[in-house]
Amino acid sequence: MEWWHTSLPSKKTTSNRKIMCIECWDRKSVLLVDFLPQSSTINAGVYCDTLKKLRHAIQNKRRGMLSWDVVMIHDNARPHTAATMQNLIMTFGWEQFDHHSYSPDLAPSDFHLFLQLKSFLAGWRFHDEVKEAITTCFASLAASFYNEGIQKPVQRYDKCLNNGGNYVEK
Repeated sequence: MEWWHTSLPSKKTTSNRKIMCIECWDRKSVLLVDFLPQSSTINAGVYCDTLKKLRHAIQNKRRGMLSWDVVMIHDNARPHTAATMQNLIMTFGWEQFDHHSYSPDLAPSDFHLFLQLKSFLAGWRFHDEVKEAITTCFASLAASFYNEGIQKPVQRYDKCLNNGGNYVEK
């Protein structure tokens, strides 16, 4: 939606068609992009369903990996800390590496993957093909890009701790 001064001719830009997605990736590539139905929100049930899809994706794309340690990085938002969610993760035998909510400087998707996606999508106007564009962007990235994104949190956590917990920009 755009706001225009009342003296200007009216112009409407629709933004009510937002699409939410959950992306899961490792040091090689994106394992899963789960697009949620329009106007839906993420709750424990939706997140549990996504993790079941992720487990299946790991089984298909990373044969044998589920016998290793799977470590998830996510914050302490309610859907992540819900009892049903915690039980599911325990059932899978996965570990959790937690970080505080609203810490984009410590979330690899926020400071690494989404920056690349934003750059890739810059200047495009979408109607219905945004899902394909997101999938294309993620598929076009090399394994070294994903590996770098997995390695960066260590440096960023150190920098954040050395800053007394203050925001880390670069």
